[in-house]
Amino acid sequence: MTTLSLAAVLAEPARRRPRHVAVVEGERRTTYEELWRDARTFAGALYARGVAPGDRVALLAPNVTEFVVAYYGILAAGAVVVPVPTLLQAEEVAYLVRHSGARLVVHHEALAGIGKPAAAAAGVPAYPLAGFADGARALPTYATRAPDDTAVVFYTSGTTGRPKGAVLTHLNLVLNATVNAFDANPMRADDVVMGSLPLFHTFGQSVSLNTTFRVGATLLLQPRFDPAEALATMVQQQATLFFGVPTMFIQLLAAAKDAPELPRLRDCVSGGASLPVAVLEQFEATFGTKIYEGYGLSETSPSATVNQRAFGARPGSVGHAIWGVDVEIADVETTERIVLLPPGERGEVVIRGHNVFAGYLDDPAATAGAVVDGWFRTGDVGVKDAEGFVSIVDRTKDLVIRSGFNVYPREVEEVLARHEGVAQVAVVGVPDDQVGEEVVAVVVPTAPGAVDADALVDWARERLGRHKYPRRVVLVDDLPLGPTHKVLKREVRRQLAERAAARQSG
Repeated sequence: MTTLSLAAVLAEPARRRPRHVAVVEGERRTTYEELWRDARTFAGALYARGVAPGDRVALLAPNVTEFVVAYYGILAAGAVVVPVPTLLQAEEVAYLVRHSGARLVVHHEALAGIGKPAAAAAGVPAYPLAGFADGARALPTYATRAPDDTAVVFYTSGTTGRPKGAVLTHLNLVLNATVNAFDANPMRADDVVMGSLPLFHTFGQSVSLNTTFRVGATLLLQPRFDPAEALATMVQQQATLFFGVPTMFIQLLAAAKDAPELPRLRDCVSGGASLPVAVLEQFEATFGTKIYEGYGLSETSPSATVNQRAFGARPGSVGHAIWGVDVEIADVETTERIVLLPPGERGEVVIRGHNVFAGYLDDPAATAGAVVDGWFRTGDVGVKDAEGFVSIVDRTKDLVIRSGFNVYPREVEEVLARHEGVAQVAVVGVPDDQVGEEVVAVVVPTAPGAVDADALVDWARERLGRHKYPRRVVLVDDLPLGPTHKVLKREVRRQLAERAAARQSG
């Protein structure tokens, strides 16, 4: 029988370099040896409470050392991690707990007000992380698992109805961490990684946590992302790598203006959403480092493509497919099978390889619709050029159809982001009686009065096709962000609809 466990990602560095610092959280420093001992003790505590291999355990905690201990402790017990986003309400958490069939909820003390009522509503016990493993006997090693056994169930953001549970196997996640660590843009054992990405999310888990541990490096934890604090921490701890989503890079750029010293980073990786080229260029110039933009989804473990040294980095693209993975462009209209398109043509991004998930939990219909002919249909519109560089145009659901013409919001956002008065921008379509959907840009200015809405419309008109430029610009103080710091387009649309309703009623 072939065996494989994601727990080995921690067990191996604990064996090879036990006294190397694995995690830094504020003044707290934990070595690999200590972390693995605590994880095995946590696993013993799970066994004492009746958790068996294959059972699911919901984990609700911010980016603290206890999250890491619990995460690998659940895996060491042979159980399945169900990470819970920390910004959800109790009712939303209860749904995830019920749907996943979690046996219990373990939560950080600061989130007891969410974790306890959610567990009660789901009819399962809740335990605080502090003291959970007191008196427990550490397991001698991790439980035996098969490569295709489930390791983690990630719940999607639920942009189209209830969240779905994406089932990721030990093989999925071990290989994703391994390829990220040693193949895509190789890391070093002496690297120090800034872990601002939320660990409950697939990007933070696979690319920050598991990849860092796979190479035996050090992870800096920040319980809640604060750009000024992140800069200070990276300087103090001599960080070499930063992984983040676009909003984090934007906020770090703003914080850099007042920072007494900037970190000397070797590389950065951006993912989770499209990074405006203007932000990439400003960040690289300010910090003197390279950003390698990548692409992936919860269903692909998540890494699927990334700009890589071997192929060169191209701003505006998400690079090449990672080792062992194929990324192609397929005809959007043909849904019952995969029809691949030639280089240069726009279509749906499809993925196959070791990173593709095992399906949606208890939802065979959704799984059948998502995986066709062995390819995962991402729902993203993209293009692949003759050199193999993949570019993401937009989400199919975010496409705006104005007077019969397709408008891709990201293309409009890229142009607007180059205006010196624009800090952040989200472009959406709103219903319109005349043209079907109208293009609207919601903009966060760099400072009060830095940009005039009407003037920005005129500025965009000079740089975009007649069907593309926004007819309306709305200035706001901030954009709605999800738990992973991604802009919530559905919330932007909702807020615009509320404004329109208020105007009509007034």
